[in-house]
Formats: sequence, structure tokens, C-alpha cells
Amino acid sequence: MKKISYLFLLIFLTACLSDAPESTDFENDEKAVFANFKKEGFAAAPKNIILLIGDGMGVTQISAGMYMNGNKLHLEKFPIVGLHKSYSGSHLVTDSAAGATAFSCGVKTYNGAIAVDMDTMPVKTILEIAEDKGMATGMIATSTIVHATPASFIAHQKSRQMYEEIAADFLDTEIDFFVGGGKKYFDRRETDDRDLYKELQDKNYVVSDYFQHDLIKSELSRKKNFAYFTADNDPLQVSQGRDYLYAASKMGMAFLRNRSEQGFFLMIEGSQIDWGGHANESDYIISEMIDFDRTIGAALDFAAKDKETLVIVTADHETGGYSILKESEMGDLKTAFTTDYHTADLIPVFAYGPGARTFGGIYENTDIFKKMKKAMGK
Repeated sequence: MKKISYLFLLIFLTACLSDAPESTDFENDEKAVFANFKKEGFAAAPKNIILLIGDGMGVTQISAGMYMNGNKLHLEKFPIVGLHKSYSGSHLVTDSAAGATAFSCGVKTYNGAIAVDMDTMPVKTILEIAEDKGMATGMIATSTIVHATPASFIAHQKSRQMYEEIAADFLDTEIDFFVGGGKKYFDRRETDDRDLYKELQDKNYVVSDYFQHDLIKSELSRKKNFAYFTADNDPLQVSQGRDYLYAASKMGMAFLRNRSEQGFFLMIEGSQIDWGGHANESDYIISEMIDFDRTIGAALDFAAKDKETLVIVTADHETGGYSILKESEMGDLKTAFTTDYHTADLIPVFAYGPGARTFGGIYENTDIFKKMKKAMGK
């Protein structure tokens, strides 16, 4: 009897294998996406790169945002989706500093490291590479601008806690546009007597304590750089009235596009999705996720019209071990958490525009740097 069963199993497996396609559906879909971009008049290679990072944003954070937003998000518009492995050089569960350094520098490093390797040696960032190429550069965050994720693109420090040292590193770059909190690390420093606020002004920056649409428009022709501090320390939650991410991102894209003929690199972080996870507050996560997705929509609109812009959306890690429970209904979620820290989940990556097709599949978080660098022609 067993021999007959094994024979039928062998026949079944042989039939399945004989019907297998010569190429995978993923390969066919990838070719179709590239053909559609080409048909719609997109450039063969990107001139601009917009990297959006939803700090702490795992699949459940995305799902919760979707189910509480009429079952829709702008993320659904991306034709290419992949997954990255988020572990750091020192821990299976990464922190934001090591996770962002993987994106910015292409190296696995220890938790807490800001654009340095395992031996604390500086590693050139994608923002610095863009500057070397003559591209305009910018960063926008809903945290302080010296927080781990933005810091990892512009500073080189052995610890993410070295906020004043990170702030000083801004003066060693030519970043064109940045928006975020943390003003006190620039103008009321404890480690030295420098007034970085004034130094920015002396270095051809328009510096403001709040984000002003009209100020940007009036200053565009003067070819100045822009630094906007949205809070003395941490910005408010979106549920408490913070509303600048979408507006600053739209304005930043328009400003940077006109800043250099070589294109631009812009990093946008939805920082506080992570903070909602740490606090184990579902409503906090959802409101920040929806705010971030609205900004993703602005980036997609820009890229669809521009046709020379690669848009990438990902996260450094998932936070909270967030889950949606069986009692949930559409628009009314019952949720739970397994931790108030990060987890080691695989993290989704979304890509749109020229160069997008390389972001499908499963790969290391450091490969995001490599893919962006290749897209820049470096």
C-alpha cells in the first residue's frame, strides 16, 4: 500500500514540475512594471531620489492605518514591494541609529552608531555622496533633526545620544533644506559656547523657528539654504496639532528640484510611528501612520509628474510587536503589543519610478544604500 502511495506522489510531483513556468511571476511582473514606466515616459534612470522612512513601521502599523482610513492608503499605489532584513551588526533587534546607518552608509554597525562602522570609523553617507555629485540635499523629520534617523544621514558620531556633536556636524555639510525639532541643540549648547543658529545664518541659511510657506516662496529667488526648527526639543504629536510634514515635504521637493541641475536627494522621516509603538498606544500609531501616508501621496504625485524621481518607502524596524486581534472590525480595531521596544520582523520596502524594479525581493537593509547609490550612477 505504501509503495502505491509513493508512486502516486511521484506522479503528482512530476506533473506539477512539468507545468512550472520557465520564469517566475515576479520576473514577469517586474518586466511589466518597467515596460509601463517606459510607456508612460519615465526616465530610464532617476535624477532625484526621495527616501521616506516610517520609523517603527511594520506590516501591522500599515494594516492598522489602512483599516482606520477607509481601507485605503497611498502605499497601495506602489508597483514594487520587497522586504529587508533589519538586524544590526551587534543585535538581531536593531535600533534606529544602526538601522538608519544601514540605509545611509551600506554597513551593518552596532546599535547606537551614527554613520560609523563597528570600529567607530566614519563611513560616507548617501547624502554626502549626493553632495559630491552636485545634487541638492534635504531632510525632514517629525522628531528632532538630530535624532538617530536623520543624524545617520549627515553626522558621524559613536553614539546617538551625542546630540550637540551631531548638530555641529550639520555645519560641515552643504545640506540645502532641513526641517525638524531640536533647536536647543543649536543655540543653547552645554558642551561649548557655539551658536550654531547664527553660524547657519552666516553660512547663507534662512533660519526660522517655525515652518512658513510664504517665507520659502519669497526666498526662492535668493538661492539661500533653508533650516526650519519646528520645536525647541521634540515636535508635538500629529493628534496634538503638529501639521508640517505634508506641507514641508511638498515645499522641499519643489525647492530642491530647482536647486540643482544634477537632481536631489531628500530623506523624509515619519518619526513618531515608532514613539506610538514604544508607548503601546494604538491611536498614536494610527494617527502618525496616516499623516506619514499623506506625505507619501505627495511624493508619489511629484514623481508621477516629474518622471525622473525614484520614491522609496521603508522603515528601520517594527516597534511594539503590534497586532490586530480577532475582535476587530473595519474602522474599529482591537490591538495588542508584545513589547515596548523594537522587534526583528522583516520590514517592507515600496518603490516607484525609474529604478524601482531593483527593490523587489528579500535582501539586507544595507542593500537599500547600494541600490540608491547605483541609481545615482555611483
